[in-house]
Amino acid sequence: MFSKKELLFLSLSILALFSFFLFLYRYIKNKQTKDKNRLKDTLIVFLIAIGLFSFQHFMPEREYVFDYKDIPAYDTKESYTLNNGYPFFDYTQVDWEEGKLVFSELDRLGRCDVAYSLLTENNLPTEERGEIDSIRPSGYQNAKYDDLIEDGFLYNRCHLIAFELCGENANEKNLITGTRYMNLNMTKVENMVSSYMHRTNNSVYYRVTPVFQQNELVARGVLIEAISEDGSIHYCEYFYNVQPGIEINYLTGESRKVK
Repeated sequence: MFSKKELLFLSLSILALFSFFLFLYRYIKNKQTKDKNRLKDTLIVFLIAIGLFSFQHFMPEREYVFDYKDIPAYDTKESYTLNNGYPFFDYTQVDWEEGKLVFSELDRLGRCDVAYSLLTENNLPTEERGEIDSIRPSGYQNAKYDDLIEDGFLYNRCHLIAFELCGENANEKNLITGTRYMNLNMTKVENMVSSYMHRTNNSVYYRVTPVFQQNELVARGVLIEAISEDGSIHYCEYFYNVQPGIEINYLTGESRKVK
């Protein structure tokens, strides 16, 4: 199947080719009829077609900009599927380097931003995960709720690109303050991607975006986008950074039980 961009490119290519042959035909015929007006009209059509073709071919790719307003409020469901489960990025238009992990610099508030990679089997860890307690992500004000959370603590140091996919340990550019609830839910996608890579040795285009609002130190959620090189698996899933029964102040990271 062709994408909309590919169909537009093909259509304009056909139009440009047709216009060229029409111009050539009328140019030859003009030598006999001397109909300069008709030749001029054909030349204008040809130039317009070439202009549209060039603009479409060379114009920069416009990538979808994620808008938190597209996400419905949390209502017991841990995640929300966008774009029918297909990533928003066009992996054919981005210079992905196999195995290279790309992490954004922390912003002025010490917050992480997008992380992405064309993950290969070489990224998969061969050792146990190391300690990450030395990292304190933005908004990390942990609290314990033994009666509401199985492991007690509200927050985890949550990997953007999971350790099981990239082998990164204490990387401050890859760790955010995430609830235990969100961290566990994210593993559903992470485990499926990891299982696919181990099973097939195929690569996966993978991007994770933490979603912060204004100056808040704790992300409202995380968007995971992924697609395998053969297209057999694909995800575009937003995970809510919430904890049932707990009210979170996303500006500071403080929390309390819901009354």
